[in-house]
This record gives sequence, structure tokens and C-alpha cells, in this order.
Amino acid sequence: MDKILVVDDEPAIVTLLSYNLKQAGYEVVTATDGEAALSLGLEESFVCILLDLMLPKLDGMEVTKRLRQEKVRTPIIIVTAKNDEFDKVFGLELGADDYITKPFSPREVLARIKAVIRRMTPVDDTETTPAPTPNRAITVIGDLRVDQNKYRVTRNGKNIGLTPKEFELLVYFIEREGRVLSRDAILNHVWGYDYASETRIVDIHISHLREKIEVDPKDPQLIRTVRGFGYEFVGADHA
Repeated sequence: MDKILVVDDEPAIVTLLSYNLKQAGYEVVTATDGEAALSLGLEESFVCILLDLMLPKLDGMEVTKRLRQEKVRTPIIIVTAKNDEFDKVFGLELGADDYITKPFSPREVLARIKAVIRRMTPVDDTETTPAPTPNRAITVIGDLRVDQNKYRVTRNGKNIGLTPKEFELLVYFIEREGRVLSRDAILNHVWGYDYASETRIVDIHISHLREKIEVDPKDPQLIRTVRGFGYEFVGADHA
């Protein structure tokens, strides 16, 4: 049974989420403060973490930051009462995979959880997400090497730490090299379902990905902006 960590200091929210997640077939572990959440996130294995921002002892931003520093790749969905662009952007830049704003419906939470779990789970459906083959499992772009089988990106042999979402986004670009991709198309494919007008998420993740894989993020040569249309990935050679 897939296990989910729910972190919130409001008992009513914990009860609501726990009930609906259990009804959907998940095992649920809960925490009511940031220190407990961090400890659980480091010690146990989860398919997803639902993490409130406003927590006692250690806030959700700090929990996210420390988990990513410790190389924990578990998808994190920020749950917050704030409808502030800064919180959303900052949370995503720290390594969160998604966000959801209170008040929310259980159906929306379940949809987003399924989306992040689906992105992290290998599938056999080659029509939707082709499995890596020997001809394209490893991609070499100058001194950058992307290994889809090992979920690893290196430059000159040194590991580059990407979040699960950043890695998926990079692979999505590699598999569509030379094509101009709209924000809506990227959003629909990488985030798993329609986020309506939330295309800002795409720009945030691409900016963060550029910081890690571009030699000069201010003059990107791998992921180029095509004004008025979207983005284009260039320069990959498959090993």
C-alpha cells in the first residue's frame, strides 16, 4: 500500500485528508509540526508528502529545503492557506513539486497526488511515456550527461541534484528536441492534468532547471525561450 505523509497543525485538516486518502487506498502517516515532519521524511519512505507551510517548530519551507539538501526525492505538495505568489514561487524553487491552496476539495488533492505519483512510477504504456531504450536512455549534451535509467544528471562526472519534477521536465525536453513547446503543452504533460492558467509554474521550474544545467543561465543555450510561443530544447546527442 502506498504511504503518504500528511503534515498540518490543524486537526480538522488532518482528519479530512486522512479520511479521504484512506478511502482512496493509501496508508496515511501524520505529523503536526515541522520537526516531526522532517524526521519522518528522512527516516521513512513515502510516495508523496502533503506539507503545510505554517507549522510550529519548523515551517514547511525549511522542511522542504532540508529534505532536498538530504537528497530526499519524495514528491512534495505544499498545502497553504496563503494565496501569495511569493510563497508558491519560493516553495517551488526550494524543491516542492506542486502546491495547493486552502480551502481545497478532497478530489483536487487526490488528483494532484495521483499526478505526482504517476510521474515517479515507471509505466509500460509506450504511447504515453515510452520507457528508455538503449539508444536514448543516456543523453550527452557537451559535458552534460543525462541517464534516464538511473535518474541521474552529471557534468564532467559530478552529480547535479535535480528534483523529481526538474528531472522529468528535462527528459520531456530531451525527447522533443528541436520542437517549440508551448507552456500549456508542458503543463499538461509534465504536471499530469490541466492546471488552467497556472503556466507560471512552468516558467519557475524552467528558470530553476537552467540554473543547474546551463553553463550561463543568463544566456541559456540548451533551453531557449521562443518569445510568444514557449520553449525549445537544442543540442542533445544520444549515446
